[in-house]
Amino acid sequence: MKKSALTSVLILLSGFTLFSQTIPPDSLYLGQIRPGNTPHVFAPGIISMPGRTEYGISISPAGDEMLFALGNWPYKRTMIIKYDNDHWTGPDTVSFSTTRSAEEAIYSPDGTRVYYYAYNPPNAVGGADLCYSIKNGSAWSEPINLGPTLNTSQDEYHPCVVGDSSVYFENVNGKICYSGFQNGIYQPRILLPPMFNNSGMAWGNPYVSPDESYFIFNSSRPGGFGGTDLYISYKKANGGWTNPKNLGNIINTNTAECGSEITDDNLYMTYVSNNDIYWVGTGFIDSLRCTNYIPYVLNPIPDQTGIKGELFTYTIPDSIFMDDDGNNTLTCHAKLTNGSSLPSWLTFDTLAGTFAGTPPITETLNIRVTATDTAGSSVSTTLKITVNSPVSTEQVNGQQEGIRIFPNPTCGLFNISLNSSPGKTALVGVYNLQGKAICTNSFRECIPIDMTGNPKGMYVIKLVVGNEITVRKICIQ
Repeated sequence: MKKSALTSVLILLSGFTLFSQTIPPDSLYLGQIRPGNTPHVFAPGIISMPGRTEYGISISPAGDEMLFALGNWPYKRTMIIKYDNDHWTGPDTVSFSTTRSAEEAIYSPDGTRVYYYAYNPPNAVGGADLCYSIKNGSAWSEPINLGPTLNTSQDEYHPCVVGDSSVYFENVNGKICYSGFQNGIYQPRILLPPMFNNSGMAWGNPYVSPDESYFIFNSSRPGGFGGTDLYISYKKANGGWTNPKNLGNIINTNTAECGSEITDDNLYMTYVSNNDIYWVGTGFIDSLRCTNYIPYVLNPIPDQTGIKGELFTYTIPDSIFMDDDGNNTLTCHAKLTNGSSLPSWLTFDTLAGTFAGTPPITETLNIRVTATDTAGSSVSTTLKITVNSPVSTEQVNGQQEGIRIFPNPTCGLFNISLNSSPGKTALVGVYNLQGKAICTNSFRECIPIDMTGNPKGMYVIKLVVGNEITVRKICIQ
């Protein structure tokens, strides 16, 4: 094989565009012994030192620089180690951090920029602003503010820039946000879904792969191993994200793990644990993708209303529970929230997810509905059913009126007839129990109403004929 061809092969195998030309293999990663599936402290005695706090290392795509933070919030500075003249130099304070607190630096995928947050940057918008610096030869420019689209009058932290220059970051409340980059302009931020931002899950330190195929973050959600744990989520075909999976107890411990990043060759993950920087092989990225996904609640179940002595039915919509393995894996069960069985009048079909029965009394039921997948993983949410007394359909401002609504109950189609008001024009409105108008119309003598496709339950019908108002109820089954 010719020398030039051999060099090209070595470049491809290394995963670093210029490694074979600039850094000897035994000098990569500061010459550290590479980890496998078991984490090790990264560069002990060089970067990870006893008795101090290091945070958030980022290694340049070319492998010739490393940035990490030193100190405690909010007074942190970013340090740089560089490979120069056949050896590593530093760590020294990087130029954009010499006069200000700046940290959580990350290289852009092409290595020409570094993104970070900084206090007191040029053109400051708030306290801590998201900024970037441009590589000028071997030095980095002063901070360039990302501006008011990303930054607010408060603080923003932990930027992660992906392949198309879009940015994931944290707002002042620790919620993970996203700002897309389109036609050279950053778009207004959006808040990521609750699976990343639920209560108690703040300060997730997002790392998103350059192609946005997976998302690693830290969270203190229930079910972890202690402190904050690292989780991974994968991009779905519809553009959403899978339910996050814990990286397991080899990486996560009873202390806090956070601040992860994947090296440019996709071989290693760096992260922070117990105030030191660790690294580990990335085999978990593919292996966890093939393990069972725990189902989760996508939308709350809306409250339902029944009428004493009238048939009540309700089927749980497919949009309530989500299983990234496929919703056909789910079986539902229902009990009262106090652990008791459902009342004798109410049955629940576990396959169809349908409640049915005729309530003999007025009462309020708080029901826990649990969805379980074929691997035995489950998730629960609550359903409230309020059983009311029947309301007379002939009461109109204290008078009787010849108005017929039939059939009632109905499967969705029904008629309204003005028997005693021939020739008069009536206005009709159908409302849900929260007062939202479902449909409105005007008619004479008789009108068909189509409620097919609306949720089952009770609805209010309001009729206006001249100066008289009639209020009725109709049950959609």
